[in-house]
Amino acid sequence: MSENTKTPLRSISAIARDIRADWKNVNYAAKPYLQAMLWIHSLHDSFGHDSGESIVRHFLCNAASYRGEKAKALKTELKTLCGMK
Repeated sequence: MSENTKTPLRSISAIARDIRADWKNVNYAAKPYLQAMLWIHSLHDSFGHDSGESIVRHFLCNAASYRGEKAKALKTELKTLCGMK
């Protein structure tokens, strides 16, 4: 695969499902954001009064205890969606 080939970005809900399956003891502060992420497709969606981008950024701020190779990859995927990487 060449450097110029881009892989399509996955939906936030797809990433959230992978996180939920991998992270066995979700941090109490990250849990409501992870739950909300299961219902949104993109950063432009909203859940309640919160934007998708706000939900993802709050999740990332509260997910420091989610560690490991898979955690790193999934959090990097979310950061890429937010333009943080």
